[in-house]
Amino acid sequence: MIDRIILIVMDSVGVGELPDAADFGDQGSHTLGNIIKKMGSLQIPHLVKLGIGNIKDIGIPYSHPSPIGNYGKANEISKGKDTTTGHWEIAGIHLDHPFPVYPEGFPPEIMDAFHKATGTQTLWNKPASGSEIINLLGDEHLQTGKLIVYTSADSVFQIAAHEDVIPVEKLYEYCRIARRILKGKHGVGRVIARPFTGSSGNYVRTKNRKDYSLPPVEPTILDVLTEHCIPAMGVGKISDIFAGRGLQKAIPTKNNVDGINATLNLIQSGTKGLIFTNLVDFDMLYGHRNDIKGYAHALEEMDKRIPQIIDALGEKDVLIFTADHGCDPTTAGTDHTREYVPVLVYGKLLAKGIDLGILESFSDIGATVLDLLGIDPSLKGNSFKDKIIQK
Repeated sequence: MIDRIILIVMDSVGVGELPDAADFGDQGSHTLGNIIKKMGSLQIPHLVKLGIGNIKDIGIPYSHPSPIGNYGKANEISKGKDTTTGHWEIAGIHLDHPFPVYPEGFPPEIMDAFHKATGTQTLWNKPASGSEIINLLGDEHLQTGKLIVYTSADSVFQIAAHEDVIPVEKLYEYCRIARRILKGKHGVGRVIARPFTGSSGNYVRTKNRKDYSLPPVEPTILDVLTEHCIPAMGVGKISDIFAGRGLQKAIPTKNNVDGINATLNLIQSGTKGLIFTNLVDFDMLYGHRNDIKGYAHALEEMDKRIPQIIDALGEKDVLIFTADHGCDPTTAGTDHTREYVPVLVYGKLLAKGIDLGILESFSDIGATVLDLLGIDPSLKGNSFKDKIIQK
């Protein structure tokens, strides 16, 4: 019945604290709601038309009398609030323990192995803001050639280097070495290349970031689709998050505009199966930097593109908007926040205005993707297909 799913992850656009948010220090977090409160208003008429303001207990003043989409929010079962955990749960994996984090920096057994394998030395090895650490240590890096290694509250091993000192491809090689070292109990969710350019006091990160994730620990919907000879295309960080597994094509992107354009190109090309897109700017550029105005503007700019996406859809297409976690820019911290994620589902063959309520897990999204494409959902998650198919 359905030929194609377009699944768009609005990275970090959470819609309110989860019941266990206090365990993560995230009481009061509500990425979308708090942005609206701080800004006074937010011009997102197309998300509103899809039903985002109708989601149960969302607490924003934008309900629509006749939404064209079906709407709800999903609970996160996995024990984490990072990008990898969120995307993996969407795709059918529940993690019963979080990825390791290193608030005191990585232990000598990791750093010694990294130094030996790369033949380089490093600076910092503690949590830091990426934009701040390159300006703090950029001069020393240029003088010594030492790599800047830092982490955050998330499970990441990040390596920053100036592109004139360490060519981008060499930085990627160092990241692949780190990925091989960081396994087992030290299996961080992602190793991230963070190249930068500029001069003293004015260093800036470039668009050549690259993530090296752990391969999924269990089968995902991408693996299932591959087994059934149904293609899956990854746009943006998707290939990095799933270590390329189960994707027939991966399209890297530089920003949200690039991601939306790539998604539209795939839709218009007639590609069938799954188009799985991550829009990273909300999280990377605005959430982590507590940039409320920037986040609001990015949401408004994405919203303006929704009519183009809807107009490009075929009769047997389904469009899903969701998120992978929160990153409330109004809070004191700069880290991800433990929140529900929105679930908005639209298709010409689907019912309209169905309240999906609170989904048990993000995996309900993945289960529904399989079910809509005619595959019995065999992974974690409960399909809500029967609720949205027109009777």
